[in-house]
Amino acid sequence: MTLVKMVRSAAILFAACFFAANTPSTWAQDNGVDGPPKILVIQREFLKPGKNGAVHVKSESAFIRALANAKATPRYLALTALSGESRVLFFSGYASLSAWEEETKSVYKDAALAAAMDRANVADGDLLTEFDQSVWSRRHDLSLNTGNLQGDRYMEIIHFSIRPGHMREWEELVKMVQAGYKKGVPDANWAMFQMVYGPGGNTFIAVIKLKSLTDADKDMASDKQFADAMGEDGMKKLDELEAACVDSRWTNLFAFSPEMSYPPEAWTKAEPDYWKQPKAAPAAKKAAQ
Repeated sequence: MTLVKMVRSAAILFAACFFAANTPSTWAQDNGVDGPPKILVIQREFLKPGKNGAVHVKSESAFIRALANAKATPRYLALTALSGESRVLFFSGYASLSAWEEETKSVYKDAALAAAMDRANVADGDLLTEFDQSVWSRRHDLSLNTGNLQGDRYMEIIHFSIRPGHMREWEELVKMVQAGYKKGVPDANWAMFQMVYGPGGNTFIAVIKLKSLTDADKDMASDKQFADAMGEDGMKKLDELEAACVDSRWTNLFAFSPEMSYPPEAWTKAEPDYWKQPKAAPAAKKAAQ
C-alpha cells in the first residue's frame, strides 16, 4: 500500500535540514502490492468551503500531469474524508526513511519537474485552510490480516493517543484485541502505524481497508461475535487496560479518490478501469518561423 505527495513538502524539508530531497527508487521495493509499507508519510489538506470536489480534483491534476510528463517515480494514494472536516489525505509508502530522502532528490534533480510542482503547489494552496504532514512506522506485531488494497474502495482510520508511560498496557491491549478477533471475527483486518515524526506524542493509527460500505456494516454488526470470543472476564480486562492507557480515540471514514491519486503501475495493471493513469502530454510543435 503506498501511501503522499512527498514532493509537495520538499521545500519544508530542505528548510528544516531534515532530508535533502525526494526520489522514486524504493517505490518499487515497497509499492504496497504485497501489503502496507514500512514507512508511511501522510499529508493532510484541509479545504476552504466550496473548494472540494471538482475544484480540488482539477487542481490536483496538475501534480499528476507534471509527474506523468516527467516519467517520475513518486506515487501516492489520495483519500477524501466522508466524516469530520473537509480534507484529503495523501499517502506515500517507503521501505525506509532513506528511500523517502532519495525520492525527494530525484524530483529536484529535474528542474522542469521541480518548477511544475512549485507552480501546482501555489495554485493548490489557494484552496486550502491548513496543511500538515506526519511520518509513521508500521507495527506489524500490532496489525492483523493486512493484505493489499486491490479491490478496496474505502478506509476507516482509528486514531489513538496513548498516555505517556503506558506503552506496555497499550501493547497488551492490542494483542488481546488481536486474539479476540482471530477467534471471533477472523476476517477482520487492520494495519497499525506508530507516529515517528509529527504532532501528537504517543500516537497510533489503525487503518482498516473496506471493499464497500457493506464491509463497514458487517464490522459494526460483529461486536457481539468479538465480545463472545473474549468472554466476560476478557472484556472486563480490555476495559481496564483501555482506561489505563488510552487518552483519546476517534474514528473517521475515507473514500479512495482515483482522480487525485497517482498509484504504482502494478495497481493500474490490476484494476485499469479504476486506477486510470494520465497520458503524458504530446511534445510541443516547433513554432513556424
